Amino acid sequence: MGVVLIAGSAYVRRGVPVWVLGVPLAITCAGVLVRRRAPRASLGLGVAGIAVDVAVGPSLGTVLVFTDNLYAASLYGPARLARWLLGITAGLAVAVGAAAGFVQANWLVPAVIGVQVGLVLVTPVLSALVVREQRDRAAAERVRAEQVAHLAELDRQAAITAERTRMARDLHDLIANHFSAIAIQSTAALTRKDLDPVTVRTVMESVRENSVKGLAEMRAMIGLLRQEGDEAEATRPRLADAETLAGRVEQAGLDIDLRVEGVAREVPTSVDLAGYRILQEALTNALKHGDSPVRVRISYQGRRVVVNVENAVSARGARLPGAGAGLIGMRERASLVGGSFEAGPWGDRGDGGWRVLATLPTAAEPPVNGSGPAVLRAEQEGS
Repeated sequence: MGVVLIAGSAYVRRGVPVWVLGVPLAITCAGVLVRRRAPRASLGLGVAGIAVDVAVGPSLGTVLVFTDNLYAASLYGPARLARWLLGITAGLAVAVGAAAGFVQANWLVPAVIGVQVGLVLVTPVLSALVVREQRDRAAAERVRAEQVAHLAELDRQAAITAERTRMARDLHDLIANHFSAIAIQSTAALTRKDLDPVTVRTVMESVRENSVKGLAEMRAMIGLLRQEGDEAEATRPRLADAETLAGRVEQAGLDIDLRVEGVAREVPTSVDLAGYRILQEALTNALKHGDSPVRVRISYQGRRVVVNVENAVSARGARLPGAGAGLIGMRERASLVGGSFEAGPWGDRGDGGWRVLATLPTAAEPPVNGSGPAVLRAEQEGS
């Protein structure tokens, strides 16, 4: 296109052969070839080409190609180079206009010359800066979107992990109580050769009852997991069922002293379920590792409910092996509702047996007497 413009006499005649005007045109066009890979080199070729062109012409084609050299250097080059080019081109436009006005002694000349030089030099740089800003903004938005997507993925993974932990805790609490009783009773029936048929039948009835109840609770949990929309809520255990739970453990061979202190009342669903599961797991541990008597106290106080389970330690050792997940689950349940949890030997020298103590808040107000999450964390660190 530059050659076409030269052939159409779009240049200033200075007595040089026309083909000479093609040299600076070729130099500036060479800068276009490397505009993306080497924007500084493109600018250098453009400056060299326009300098030669001004000396022999100038020609319109070379000037137009030089504007692309400026645009490419400002867009693809370093940001600092673009800012420098804006200042330099603006200064050149003013300087050339002022010089032309001084030489011609006419105020209209600097205005016309300044506008022309500004169109050639300043406009490409300004256009590149605008495009560069939009490109950088789009890149920043992409990075922000990727970060948001990454955070969403982390949240999803955390939710999956939390749900798996909750399901593992619920399954442990659900299965351990019933199947511990089944294992202990069936072991006793198999190892004792002197049991009469009535005793054996009683043991088998208890085994069957624990099996049926364990299966029923498992089905209830599956129903809760499958529950959607406005379907009826699956049956959930409550602290009010403590007597039934204690009776089932008594059938497995432990003597339980259960008392409810204070006025039993409705408590939040999460607290009710946490209290029941903590009591269930404490009795399961007593069944597996402890001995009679087992003392259970459920105390309804002003803003909290306290579950206290104390049992003697079996001199025979553990009846069934444990993995330690029970204590972790009880502590997690208490923590999730903002309560505190303690478990360990009690008495002057730890000879009083084993005690599980859970304090669960039942009101929306912050729990009193140091039963909040901060105290729980301190207890966990101390344990």
